[in-house]
Amino acid sequence: MRKPTVIAAIMGIVLALGLAAYWKQPHTAPGAVPAMGAIPAAGLHVRGADVVEGHGEPFVMRGISHPYAWYRERTAAFADIKRLGANTVRVVLTSDVTAREVAGIVERCRNERLVCVLENHDTTGYGERPGAITLDRAAAFWTAVAPSLHGTEAFVVVNLGNEPYGNGDTSGWARDTSAAIATLRAAGVRHLLMADAPNWGQDLSKTMQQHAAAVLAQDPQHNTVFSVHMYGVYDTAAKVTDYLDAFRTAGLPLVVGEFGRRHTDGPVAADAIMRETRTRGIGYLGWSWSGNGGGVEYLDAAEAFDPDRLTDWGRTLFADIRATARELGAFTPASR
Repeated sequence: MRKPTVIAAIMGIVLALGLAAYWKQPHTAPGAVPAMGAIPAAGLHVRGADVVEGHGEPFVMRGISHPYAWYRERTAAFADIKRLGANTVRVVLTSDVTAREVAGIVERCRNERLVCVLENHDTTGYGERPGAITLDRAAAFWTAVAPSLHGTEAFVVVNLGNEPYGNGDTSGWARDTSAAIATLRAAGVRHLLMADAPNWGQDLSKTMQQHAAAVLAQDPQHNTVFSVHMYGVYDTAAKVTDYLDAFRTAGLPLVVGEFGRRHTDGPVAADAIMRETRTRGIGYLGWSWSGNGGGVEYLDAAEAFDPDRLTDWGRTLFADIRATARELGAFTPASR
């Protein structure tokens, strides 16, 4: 999704002060996540078209994105999202986020018993959006912060890059995605990886649908799930089911990595997305917790980051999440 511009000059000062205060408190050393019970070494992985836990039980993501990179002081969001029933949070990162911050985010996810999908947002709309970075640069970011992720394979997912191509030439998507995967695997990253579709995530060109099998086959660990973002391209139930079924028929793992009720490109068949992912055991992550601007404030699930002031979209989304989410088994007392 094309995200709102943040007023960096003002926010930077506020965020820096917030981070300074936060890091004066006792914390784990950079690059480490404190032990809080024995989470199994085997991590989330794909088995056919499903995402499964280390012991093989299917795990279906039900959650929402939190724009951490733009609102770093909003650390209560993790607990709020969990309290409302989510089992997963997708965390927006940018390339200036440090390894120490990543370790802190992972710690918060673990404390709140949330699967943590970390994504690099700087790739958004590459080829169409000025300033967007390539997937190889995003891969360099992941290798730099990789020590912060060691031992977290049971509950952390690495989303290579958000919406890594715009609507121009998407022919390099498979090559670039495979190369990024190879870079992370060579750096020792054993986590479940998530690969976003091109066309601002919506795969209008069906590039990801056509090449996902080849990309998965080239992952040395065969452990990549594909992510489609559903906005105005998916304005009917038929378009939703057609796309979901193409992956199910091919035996390929898929999640709906972003969606809303409407967007600048038109209405979205959100009810169909929730209904049809449920019947197929496919995960979804709504966009987004709070803080949208630039005319797309209607995508906020909570007003001003307040969990007691959900919007219509937030009430609809979290009602479905509460009805369908199951906490990751690795977080249950018997597993700790």
